[in-house]
Amino acid sequence: MKPSSIYLLATLQLSLLSSTAQESPAPGVSTSQQKPSQPSAGSAQAAPLRDGAHDFDFLIGNWKAHVRRLPDRLVGSTTWVEYDGISNHKKILDSNANFEEFEVDNPEKHLHIKAQTLRLYNPDSHQWSIYLLDLDKGALNLPPVVGQFAGNRGEFYDQEQYKGRLILVRYVWLNISPKSARMEQSFSPDGGKTWETNWICELTR
Repeated sequence: MKPSSIYLLATLQLSLLSSTAQESPAPGVSTSQQKPSQPSAGSAQAAPLRDGAHDFDFLIGNWKAHVRRLPDRLVGSTTWVEYDGISNHKKILDSNANFEEFEVDNPEKHLHIKAQTLRLYNPDSHQWSIYLLDLDKGALNLPPVVGQFAGNRGEFYDQEQYKGRLILVRYVWLNISPKSARMEQSFSPDGGKTWETNWICELTR
């Protein structure tokens, strides 16, 4: 072999060795440590919505109910009326839906409240719709309050007419335990800037 050919071959071998050394990771260092990792398609997706189908399971069964009610609403009244009675809840056909029978009295003022409530869960929106029923009139009060739980607190809203003006209505469930729970209803006349609580129901068993 001619000296010029030997020189050319040696130069080519050195060039290949240099290129291999630059592309190979250093000992103990992975390729991912050398180059910035690119976010995967899965990591960019939003977390799946929480399944709240069993949020009201705690309520199933029979309870004693103590109610504080503010009859005169959105007028600055501080005169509350108290009632005692029962609040009984059962699932409908072993589904996520549940039905409440509610009855409380104030014997001193000869006041009586009877109500029924239907709660339906939508698995697509992951929200509950809560409807009040008037069985005496055969009517379903619309619109329902709609919302969901976050941890141990549930909030549900709707918009409706009250004495000629448009208000927001909010239900809040809180203080939930196997032996107690609390539900509050509030009205807002100013789009949610301020709220006046007008109904507090404390359940025990």
